[in-house]
Amino acid sequence: MSRYVFRVPDLGEGTVAAEVVAWHVKAGDFVKEDSPFVELATDKAVVEVHAPATGRLVSVSGEPGDSLAVGSELAVFELDGAASPGGESPAASNPPPAVAAAAPVSPAPAVAADPAPTASAGRIQASPATRRRAREAGLELTSLPGTGPGGRITREDVEAARAARPAARPATAGTAVDAADTTEIKIIGVRRVIAERMTEAKRSIPHFSYVEEIDVTELEALRAHLNERQPKGVPSFSYLPFLVLGLVQVLREFPQCNALYDAQRGVIVRHRAVHVGVATQTPDGLKVPVVRNAERLSLEGVATEIRRVADAARRNTAQRHELSGSTITVTSLGRLGGIASTPVINMPEVAIVGVNKAVERPVVHQGAIAIRRIMNLSSSFDHRFVDGYDAAAMIQALKERLEHPARIFMP
Repeated sequence: MSRYVFRVPDLGEGTVAAEVVAWHVKAGDFVKEDSPFVELATDKAVVEVHAPATGRLVSVSGEPGDSLAVGSELAVFELDGAASPGGESPAASNPPPAVAAAAPVSPAPAVAADPAPTASAGRIQASPATRRRAREAGLELTSLPGTGPGGRITREDVEAARAARPAARPATAGTAVDAADTTEIKIIGVRRVIAERMTEAKRSIPHFSYVEEIDVTELEALRAHLNERQPKGVPSFSYLPFLVLGLVQVLREFPQCNALYDAQRGVIVRHRAVHVGVATQTPDGLKVPVVRNAERLSLEGVATEIRRVADAARRNTAQRHELSGSTITVTSLGRLGGIASTPVINMPEVAIVGVNKAVERPVVHQGAIAIRRIMNLSSSFDHRFVDGYDAAAMIQALKERLEHPARIFMP
């Protein structure tokens, strides 16, 4: 018997530490090489690390939420053979670990992609995202029936078990709250990174918010006309691709809004290319997939790319470059858009534009009361680098293009 020390791997991009998100094994378990082992998170990704060797797990380091330095002891294996993996001594550094494809985020975090189901005797089959949902719901995977291939536990299995639980009894005034009536959820992994970035954005950026009313009656007519001409099975156009093309044009006039702030160097980096982040709600939190070089794309190209990267973000299949490098962000709450919002800037960008719900209401149009389709744009700017006048002027220029959509397609 020999022992092998497995150390926290370098997960790339200069990371010096990783957070333990979840252990798939515990001390005393017999572990097979390449089986899912532990989930580790950096500020860019959540990665599922696979076991580097076959043997009994003697000990593990770190509880979920703990941060461990790269190169520090993560786990100790007791091996059957005389040598550790790759012929190294027990004290040697790790061989390159096998990891599941991870969905990095910029700036919002990502989670590991669901691995394909594999046969593993005696091990519960579930993706990292499903395991996370079960933990957040306070459910033990061992108590859940798996309806997926090979007994794999799916997201639907977790949701069904959550819905089947009896509702918690509400606490009444003047009585102590029973521990059974509360659920404590440790903020780790994706949610921790989101919380830290939102806190940092609000603390360090003096937000200047500006809301403008847009008459999108003509834009809605154009959108409806184009959607009628779409081939069967092709998704309809939303307002977002028109907004993105409008932004491409106005950012030529207001380049200070298509920029990133390099705080370490004290430099604003303006970009000629327009890489638009599309804030996307996913089951694992907010992510910002990126439509790159929007200035080179047609309306159909922008719409297709928005759908592609957003879908990849929701499915946890997005690649690192698809979730980083945006220069300005757009956000939309869709049907929940409300009247106005105050979007938080996506650091290190300096501007974000939000779309609210479009509704028909009576307004004065050309001297008479008419029913028009009205939508608000809610925007936020980093007031350190974008003056209020310039922010308002940019939104007014965007308003003109959205209210007269033919201008979106003019050079």
